[in-house]
Parts: sequence; structure tokens; C-alpha cells
Amino acid sequence: MNYRSLWALLAVGMSVLPLHPALAQDLKIGVVPGAYGDSVAKAAEIARGENIEVEVIEFTDWTTPNVALQSGDIDVNYFQHKPFLDNAIKERGYDFAIAGVGALSNIGLYSLRHKSFDEIPDGGTVAIPNDPVNQGRGLLLLERAGLITLKEGVGFLGSLDDIVDNPRNLTFSEVEGPQLVRVTPDVDLSVGYPHFIVASGTFDPSAGLIYSGIEDRQFAIRFVTRSEDVDRADIKRFIEIYQSSPEVADVIDTAFAKDPQLYVLAWKN
Repeated sequence: MNYRSLWALLAVGMSVLPLHPALAQDLKIGVVPGAYGDSVAKAAEIARGENIEVEVIEFTDWTTPNVALQSGDIDVNYFQHKPFLDNAIKERGYDFAIAGVGALSNIGLYSLRHKSFDEIPDGGTVAIPNDPVNQGRGLLLLERAGLITLKEGVGFLGSLDDIVDNPRNLTFSEVEGPQLVRVTPDVDLSVGYPHFIVASGTFDPSAGLIYSGIEDRQFAIRFVTRSEDVDRADIKRFIEIYQSSPEVADVIDTAFAKDPQLYVLAWKN
């Protein structure tokens, strides 16, 4: 074979082969601080041992992680439960899917001023989440505590407008969920998320006057992707690592102050 023929064959071969090998796409996961961020970071360490490169991106609110997912800036987010996701899809038209289930964070009612519900004064101040779903969840807990009565059958989508009896004339301050821990010292009572309280280090997360529990299973945090990516192999494997790793379970336990009344590993229960 002469050189001209050899170069012709090489040229044909090069025309059908990529100039560079395909590079594995890094997996970008959006989280919020505390239990969710810390546990995903631990799973990311383990995943790198399987050549799954994971970048953990932290957000401090409950709006931006879905905006970032929709725009393609991240591949997965891990901060929201199904009712919150359903409401976001309804309001914003997101094309999202649930890829897996994570931890269930119970919520509590906390007071740094009073040791019991009986001590909360007439006209007392209560801080509650400002988003529709988590506000309803907090109101249900206030009803369980005997402080208010809601319209019959209102469920977790209740709002302040659904309060039909408020015998202590409580006043309500609507606050974004992650910021509730910051305002707790300034009110008589606050809805609280134990993992945010642990992360802040400001007071004892086990000092709640009442907690939700396994009956709130629908509020377990989900791994959420764009619908087109829900079966991506790297995402599915990452979730398997998260759910099966004792190291991840230990990080979650630590993030909830090793107190089993504060959380549930929802994929196990």
C-alpha cells in the first residue's frame, strides 16, 4: 500500500471518530444547608470512588433550587417534599419527576420564652412558614396542640384564612422556612425544622413542645430531576449510594442531633 492510500484510509477513519473522547458529565446536585446538604456531600464522597463526579451546590432558599433545575444549572435537587413539589409544578409549570426518596424531617413547635402551651399569652406571636404547603403543615401541628381550629377537611394546604377559631388571639408572622430558626427567639412560638436548628447551633432541637411524626410520610424529602433525566444511570446510582450507605445514615443521624423523634429514614419505613 502506498502512502497516498494509507493517508486516504486514515482520513476516512478520522472522519467517523470523534476528535476527543466523550467526557463523563459531572452530576450537579442542589441542596439546602444542614441534614440534606451534609448527607448529600457524604454520598458524593463515596460516589467519587465509583468515578461519579458530584458537585454539591448549596442554596439558602426554597425557590432557587427549582429555578436552577429547570434552567439546567443543576441536574438534581434535594430539598423538597412531594406536596411542595406538586405545588411548585402547579404554579410554575415545571417538567419535573421524582427520582427517589430521602429523609423525613419532622417539624416541631418551639418556644424559647415558654415551657408549655399553657404559658403562651393572649395575643401571643407565632412564626410560621410563608409557603403554601409548609404553612398548612405548621397549622395542622398548631391545631394538634389545641391552639387553633381549622376548617374541616382543609388538610396540609391550609392557610391563615382557614383558621376558624383562635381563642388566644394569636398573631402570625409568615417567614421563609430556613429563616424560622433565626426569628424563634423573637416570638412566643415558632414552627421549627430540627435540621436547620441543629445547623444553626442556636438552641436545642430536642426542646420542641410537640412534633409531627411518621403520619407525615408524604413530607419526606425527594430527589427531583427534570423528567427527561429521571432514569439517568448516574442519578439512579447516586440515590442507591445515598440510601444504602451507613456513612450517609450516620451523617443524617448526627444532623438531627441523634434524636429519633426528629426524623425518619423514609426509604426504610
